[in-house]
Amino acid sequence: MALWGGRFSEGPSAALAALSRSVEFDWRLAPYDIEVNLTHLDSLLATGVITAGNGEVIRAGLKALQVEISNGTFTYNEEDEDVHSAIERGLISKIGTIGSSIRAGRSRNDLVVTDFKLYLIDHILSVANEVVKLIAQINLKSQELSKTIAPGFTHLQHAQPILFGHELAKHSQSLLRDVDRIADWLERNSKSPFGAGALAGSALQPTPEKSAEVLGFLGVLENSIDAVSDRDFVAEALFIFAMIGVHLSRIGEEFTLWSSTEFNWVRVSDAYSTGSSIMPQKKNPDVAELARGKSGRLVGNLVSLLTTLKGLPFAYNRDLQEDKEPLFDSVETLLTILPALTGMVATAEFNEMEISKGASAGHSLATEIADYLAKKGVPFATGHEVAGACVKYAESNKKELSELTAAELNSIDQNLGADLIPLLNPSGAIASRTSIMGTSEESLLDQIAHASQRANEAQAWISNAQNSFSGMMRL
Repeated sequence: MALWGGRFSEGPSAALAALSRSVEFDWRLAPYDIEVNLTHLDSLLATGVITAGNGEVIRAGLKALQVEISNGTFTYNEEDEDVHSAIERGLISKIGTIGSSIRAGRSRNDLVVTDFKLYLIDHILSVANEVVKLIAQINLKSQELSKTIAPGFTHLQHAQPILFGHELAKHSQSLLRDVDRIADWLERNSKSPFGAGALAGSALQPTPEKSAEVLGFLGVLENSIDAVSDRDFVAEALFIFAMIGVHLSRIGEEFTLWSSTEFNWVRVSDAYSTGSSIMPQKKNPDVAELARGKSGRLVGNLVSLLTTLKGLPFAYNRDLQEDKEPLFDSVETLLTILPALTGMVATAEFNEMEISKGASAGHSLATEIADYLAKKGVPFATGHEVAGACVKYAESNKKELSELTAAELNSIDQNLGADLIPLLNPSGAIASRTSIMGTSEESLLDQIAHASQRANEAQAWISNAQNSFSGMMRL
């Protein structure tokens, strides 16, 4: 049913109705819309706008509608413009025109943004929960591979030897930052816009802070114009989702490379692979590739919303109808790809022998020579030149640095003694990196333990927040 039209002599054209219609996608807000209306009803009862008797009739109608929405027996129809008009139609069909009394003192402007915030709080917690599950699996794999030596890469070239667990563990760090961003988002954006009305506040709802408390918000936005026009909270969430997408893409890229014949570092489980319709031998790392590919739409959704928001004047503008589809898409994309990627990591089998095979290849131990000389008081620039000369000698003689003898090293520079030999192997190089961020086994295990502790703490506050939110949503 239309929520407006008294001053119009004719209804909207079919073209306008089609353009305005949003119910196909904003129906996701229906459970939250019912909750906000129930809270609003309490306010109208408290101020006497609705009598106690009528209020109980409306409450019973909203509760019945809530159950039917939950079990799918009530939904929108072809005449409904948006979720709000569909729900009012359903309410009036149950209790008669008294159902339209719920509209007093509120506008679709403050109603929709409140619904949207509640939806996003609910779903950003679900995203955080899935990210923590992925972190837990990465930490487990990192610990399993905490003794496996691997070549470390920069510019896709062999750089220095590392522990492969250290390589994997870097992903926990980036994903933990994403969880931290979600916690920060929740603290900053838990302010209610309800009570702003169309833009000037509501004379029929003088205490919006009470509604905010019932709805689970930490406070109320202080400017009614800002309340109905602000979508910073959506843009921030889309940025967080885009960053998660970028981090998942990096994981996907590495697994795609590692599973190739050329690397042969990992076997992706059949359960997380697909085959070819024409090449029977093929086994494709589709989860990894889709994680990489879907980052594009996550980044695109952020750019789409920012472009929509950049020129909006004054208070609410209908452009803001375009805020929901990018957000819904990003949420649903992440809640689809995260469990699949977590499963892929959990079931992956790593070829440790193949991983370790090239750890010293490409003269990746050259830095050990420069560090050795620095500890002897040789200026690093000079040591760098000497290390370069060692690489040149090794290449000319078709050797790796680890294959040079003490005599050969001393012939290149007299400061290079026999005590350098034990350092010119991957194990020695790795063992020397003992700082808090280093790649030694002890450092790596401490890093994993700390990451696991942070993940457990995150899981605890996410669970508490989800339980609180579920308790707030009254059925």
